Amino acid sequence: MFDGYDSCSEDTSSSSSSEESEEEVAPLPSNLPIIKNNGQVYTYPDGKSGMATCEMCGMVGVRDAFYSKTKRFCSVSCSRSYSSNSKKASILARLQVTGKPPTKKAKVLQKQPLVAKLAAYAQYQATLQNQAKTKAAAVSMEGFSWGNYINSNSFIAAPVTCFKHAPMGTCWGDISENVRVEVPNTDCSLPTKVFWIAGIVKLAGYNALLRYEGFENDSGLDFWCNICSSDIHPVGWCAASGKPLVPPRTIQHKYTNWKAFLVKRLTGAKTLPPDFSQKVSESMQYPFKPCMRVEVVDKRHLCRTRVAVVESVIGGRLRLVYEESEDRTDDFWCHMHSPLIHHIGWSRSIGHRFKRSDITKKQDGHFDTPPHLFAKVKEVDQSGEWFKEGMKLEAIDPLNLSTICVATIRKVLADGFLMIGIDGSEAADGSDWFCYHATSPSIFPVGFCEINMIELTPPRGYTKLPFKWFDYLRETGSIAAPVKLFNKDVPNHGFRVGMKLEAVDLMEPRLICVATVTRIIHRLLRIHFDGWEEEYDQWVDCESPDLYPVGWCQLTGYQLQPPASQSSRESQSGSSKQKKKAKSQQYKGHKKMTTLQLKEELIDGEDYNFLQGASDQESNGSANFYIKQEP
Repeated sequence: MFDGYDSCSEDTSSSSSSEESEEEVAPLPSNLPIIKNNGQVYTYPDGKSGMATCEMCGMVGVRDAFYSKTKRFCSVSCSRSYSSNSKKASILARLQVTGKPPTKKAKVLQKQPLVAKLAAYAQYQATLQNQAKTKAAAVSMEGFSWGNYINSNSFIAAPVTCFKHAPMGTCWGDISENVRVEVPNTDCSLPTKVFWIAGIVKLAGYNALLRYEGFENDSGLDFWCNICSSDIHPVGWCAASGKPLVPPRTIQHKYTNWKAFLVKRLTGAKTLPPDFSQKVSESMQYPFKPCMRVEVVDKRHLCRTRVAVVESVIGGRLRLVYEESEDRTDDFWCHMHSPLIHHIGWSRSIGHRFKRSDITKKQDGHFDTPPHLFAKVKEVDQSGEWFKEGMKLEAIDPLNLSTICVATIRKVLADGFLMIGIDGSEAADGSDWFCYHATSPSIFPVGFCEINMIELTPPRGYTKLPFKWFDYLRETGSIAAPVKLFNKDVPNHGFRVGMKLEAVDLMEPRLICVATVTRIIHRLLRIHFDGWEEEYDQWVDCESPDLYPVGWCQLTGYQLQPPASQSSRESQSGSSKQKKKAKSQQYKGHKKMTTLQLKEELIDGEDYNFLQGASDQESNGSANFYIKQEP
């Protein structure tokens, strides 16, 4: 394991230079300008600077690439435009002296350079604006660092094992603090890439705070990196690959026998599995491919589905383009395990509304996605007691995911699917109904919000406040859906209040943002987007494929939205004020109802007793939502 170190040190680097020659930095050509660390520019032997500025449009570039012997212009058009402007100035000067009207030729000369100049100037301004936008976006993203964000605030991130759908979510193993890895040594002046041993000081999702061996309690050179990156290896990889192990320059003087030091430090220590990188690669292989056709919810009419085509796949997330979109801009983002996508023919098989495409045949290269690739739903028995049209329940509003509302089952479909509408805000034609499966964690029995101290949104226009289910059911002549028909499973998900993660903004599903778990009710998580007001929070299931570990965006190459700044929030002030006004008119209701009160107001004749949720910090264990009261 230490052969690599024995063959290379900062004093004897030449012995390994041949092995690492492909990683050496080739010297830059002498005819290119080189910028020093202090910002000064090297000059040519003749004393001329290697950079030049176009006298026509102001563009800055490499001097050798400029036009003409004098290197005054960036292109032929700029040179000609400058020349034409000079002629124009000469003509105008003569006119001022002679007072004679300009000739036809003079008019042409006067007009043409102006057009060329304006065009060149407009193009130059557009280039500057694009560069400014690109730079601003880069600064916004590069300015955010998960490591700095977590360190400066002592945050804790949700472990990778909480996300079964994410890469390595099911095979993360016991990677934890004090695990040793081999990483590139950045505290080194050798011309080749060398490595050293580091230990994990802190884990935050995929990201780890590492400290080089030999620094003991000195955190001066600690650094964050993604454990799943290609530069992180298990101990022993360097020896097997013939790579040199070199101690950091800062501590090179501390020991004379580094081999003995490593043997002592690494005896009994844990490291990554030998096939860790292979597992990472395998877990990032996705069965969905571009050109596959699926049925997906119509984002403008939730009551129906449409055919869409997979445009791209990033980390298991699909960019779907609706098949009728001619310019390929009418798209929808979701995860491949999302309950919103289905195989072709699904809508017809269960009786769901479907918008038929105007395209009579498949486009070249497009093909139907195999049905087995979609997420499976739990089989249910609809032959016995089952949901019926008109039954009342509580449901997360898909158009406002921060609220749980009074809702009604409007239609019972096949295979356990239900069409649900939000009371008080439904369209007459049912165009705003939405589909949930009977086992969906987004629907709840009557009384769920009251017993778990969650704000229940009453029907719009309902005036008898505070809202009481017993009165409302009697007034509407309705019955509540039986408690036993709802999903009662609560997995041991591992989330805790305050944990950081990366979460999809489901109201704008192409965005993935820095987020925090702020409440836990059984399997239900309250997700807060850092930097935004609470009204933008969303209720999400603990097994939602729209939640990801810290570092997922970096691993997959997806763009992460950093916490909103004050300016970003102010830009949304108009819509925010409208939302706040609407929210202030909603009744928040009593925060708690005793079990005795609830039993006295039993709605459906069933003698069920809610199991009240544990505290937010402790409600992550395996349990049932509800328990039947024994006679």
